[in-house]
Amino acid sequence: MSSAEQPRILTVTLNPTVDLSFDVQRLVSGGKNRAHLSSVQAGGGGINVARCLARLGVPAVSLHTSGLEVGHRLNRLLDEEGLLHRGIDIETDTREAVVIGEEWSGHSYHVVPPGPRLSEAEAARCLAAIVSAARDFPYLVLTGSATPGLRDDFSADIVRSAHADGITTVLDIAGNQLRKALQEKAFLIRLDRTEAGALIGRAIEDFADARAANQSVLDTGATDNVVTTVGALGAVYSNREFHHEISAPPLSDPVRSDACAGDSLVAALTSRLAVGDSCLRACEYGVAAAAATVMLPGTRVFERDIVDQLGTAVRTRQIRRSRPTE
Repeated sequence: MSSAEQPRILTVTLNPTVDLSFDVQRLVSGGKNRAHLSSVQAGGGGINVARCLARLGVPAVSLHTSGLEVGHRLNRLLDEEGLLHRGIDIETDTREAVVIGEEWSGHSYHVVPPGPRLSEAEAARCLAAIVSAARDFPYLVLTGSATPGLRDDFSADIVRSAHADGITTVLDIAGNQLRKALQEKAFLIRLDRTEAGALIGRAIEDFADARAANQSVLDTGATDNVVTTVGALGAVYSNREFHHEISAPPLSDPVRSDACAGDSLVAALTSRLAVGDSCLRACEYGVAAAAATVMLPGTRVFERDIVDQLGTAVRTRQIRRSRPTE
């Protein structure tokens, strides 16, 4: 798909960030940690997804809140990066987050504040803007954390409206926003291990646990397609007939950071849905994209050629779903 084509995907970020990434030799508890500022970029779930889509040559528009001075910086960073976006003005500063990459261990630490609290009027204006904008796009990606105090059914209202308008919605949200959204109908829902574990009451340690989480979501009727990630193992994609255990490809480099792995997966699978691939093929490509991202520090995301290379090494095992009457 050419970048000159009209964007067909809208991503929504209710609680974006300006990510400040620093590199240190080794974190210590006493004295000062001398750091090198390695990057400053716009972040937040939907913005990260839009960035990943751009890497894949699939144009998208990112709709996001934008508050005061930090919001102005967020808009400028997005403009400089060349990402298409629309800001919704709010009266409290957009949040800033800090990413610290520790060179000796290769690990990254992501420190994220809760973000601004929207007034009732701002929340209503955001909802109206999202619902209106989504009608111009066949695909909607709703992802990332909510702002503090946002009413629990905010995301559910978006999903309900999108379903009524025939929009293909990919959902990657958490907490009470997810619980309420499970009362509506989305095309595909992605769960991380934390949310999946909360749904079934135990940690997600292996493919069997992920299958159980997917089964619980499918049983609600909230979607016909659900994918749960299982860390380094890969992910399980389930539909009405089968579970598919998607094994992640072997990595040539050690894991550095999982900060944008989920966003990479969501972007890659949405990119494949938008060109007509099946959900299974889309999820396999998403697993390859997540694998390509975790080898990079901080909030850096994959290169397309690496995703394509890793995609050839993804393996899938199909298991027929059990029925409640079986």
